[in-house]
Amino acid sequence: MKRVCLVCLGNICRSPMAEVVLRRTFAAHGLDVVVDSAGTGGWHAGNPMDERALATLAEHGYDGSSHRARQFDPAWFAERDLILVMDRENLRGIRRLAPRDADVRMLRSFDPTAPDGAEVPDPYYGGHEGFVDVLRMIEAAAEGLAKHLENH
Repeated sequence: MKRVCLVCLGNICRSPMAEVVLRRTFAAHGLDVVVDSAGTGGWHAGNPMDERALATLAEHGYDGSSHRARQFDPAWFAERDLILVMDRENLRGIRRLAPRDADVRMLRSFDPTAPDGAEVPDPYYGGHEGFVDVLRMIEAAAEGLAKHLENH
């Protein structure tokens, strides 16, 4: 069984949305993958998902109501096969903590239509459309990742 952790800044928007989407995508592909998420910072630890992220997920048939934010713990590298980050800032932060053999990648690297180095932008300071755009990016990357895992 594989274990994947998704990481963004505060674990209230992008990474929990990705966690919910990846769980459903992996299940639909019959993949046995454990998915969780965390933030590089602990400001929101214990809090539910951002209401706008939750509403966007619900509008598209997903349920993120059980999510509670938490901060990434470097001890998790030993327990996770793949760490997927949302942007370059998250990538730098996680790589500073990572052992040399850790598999840390950008989530959108699994979207075959995304340009190299593509990020999932933080929708926190924007409006509803930003959350919808983020969801679309996550769904495309989730499908690409599921196909990658099926072949490896």
